[in-house]
Amino acid sequence: MRLSVLPAFGDNYIWVLRDAGRALLVDPGDASPVLAAAAEGLEPAAILLTHHHPDHCGGVSALLERWPALPVFAPDDARIDVPCERIGEGDTLQLLGRATRVMAVPGHTRSHLAYLVDDHVFCGDTLFSLGCGRMFEGTPPQMHDSLQRLAALPGHTRVCCGHEYTLANAAFATEVEPGNPALAARRSEAMLQREAGNPTLPSTMAGERACNPFLRCDVPEVRASAARQLGRMPADAVETFAALRAWKDTFRG
Repeated sequence: MRLSVLPAFGDNYIWVLRDAGRALLVDPGDASPVLAAAAEGLEPAAILLTHHHPDHCGGVSALLERWPALPVFAPDDARIDVPCERIGEGDTLQLLGRATRVMAVPGHTRSHLAYLVDDHVFCGDTLFSLGCGRMFEGTPPQMHDSLQRLAALPGHTRVCCGHEYTLANAAFATEVEPGNPALAARRSEAMLQREAGNPTLPSTMAGERACNPFLRCDVPEVRASAARQLGRMPADAVETFAALRAWKDTFRG
């Protein structure tokens, strides 16, 4: 299978996973990049939606006008008001001759899903490279659990996030864990990628476990940084996560 990305809006990514000329589309918030790619031979086979935010699903109606029979798979959430098949935790889809595993990863939104296809995980706005999504509807225990479930995937898993946030996340991660050499190397790599006009994604789950502070809430240096925000040591990994996420919400580094 061949992975590519279609940039949309300022920093969104529409993921395209192709096999034998047909493709899965993940989170087409804007139809225009997909239609432009179709003019060059892209043939969609299905659409996968991770959550209801318009920048992730707003292009679906226009794509269904172009391909009325195109299957759409989405969380069981009435806020996604397009014709679709509602799916959830534990479901397995057979797409492009492969099994696509559905994972519930609430936190950013209450009905957020991720999709695991071969060694790719399409995680929307739950996990970013070196960061994670804001908790618009979930709680710290929910979000921490979702991130831990993703982090438990094999290290070679390619992490396909919904936004190009890596450099901004790197600045925060470095404040949290300045002594992490893997993080310093990842930040330098990301700078070179962006200077060359390339995406910093996908990353790998092994790389995220080594560098992403939101997956490292048991690491002493990360806990110490959370403690400085709380004025005391956090009670556990969930409280560490909550302190980091609250700090990140106001970080302007």
